[in-house]
Amino acid sequence: MSLRINDTAPDFRAETTTGPIQFHDWIGDSWAILFSHPKDFTPVCTTELGYMAKIEPEFKKRNAKLIGLSVDPVDSHSRWLGDIEETQGAKVNYPIIGDKDLAVSKLYNMLPAEEPGSSDGRTAATNQTVRSVFIVGPDKKIKLMLTYPMTTGRNFDEILRVLDSMQLTAKYKVATPVNWKQGDDVIIAGSVSDEDAKKLFPQGWKAVKPYLRVTKQPGS
Repeated sequence: MSLRINDTAPDFRAETTTGPIQFHDWIGDSWAILFSHPKDFTPVCTTELGYMAKIEPEFKKRNAKLIGLSVDPVDSHSRWLGDIEETQGAKVNYPIIGDKDLAVSKLYNMLPAEEPGSSDGRTAATNQTVRSVFIVGPDKKIKLMLTYPMTTGRNFDEILRVLDSMQLTAKYKVATPVNWKQGDDVIIAGSVSDEDAKKLFPQGWKAVKPYLRVTKQPGS
């Protein structure tokens, strides 16, 4: 079964570089960023894991936990972490899931459910679809899914931006416009009547169109 936004994120038990986890229990009351990799010791992924280590404090400020996945066993991950720290100048402290049996990759539709075998003998090319980012909310629902090609490094600043938008729009009856970032104006949700908007947004708004009402970011 394919996954969609607002589906419950599949739960699983797995070994990681920081010990065994039960995914839903590990998330707890936090947000979670699960990002996957097709193979250890791959160049693009090395840069990505290092960058996420550098900006992990920004996710922590937002009550979000990071967790990586790669289609190799945990002992291989542990060796890879040394290369990441050496080349990227950052130590990875968040867990990386060992997916030697491909179970989590299949569970999250990154590999076909009928895919045979294990990580043994597989290459980054045969695992190329294991290049996804999932944002999971505290309610354990999938809030975002993105999949990248192997040769294109992911923009994790964009994941932070999306997380900011999700947390804002979950708290207030607003949506964020194109290229929005923290502090920019927002759009009043279409489900909010003008009468209710007067109470919710006493600072007022600019009605570009009846369906496009722009106001200051609440709480900023």
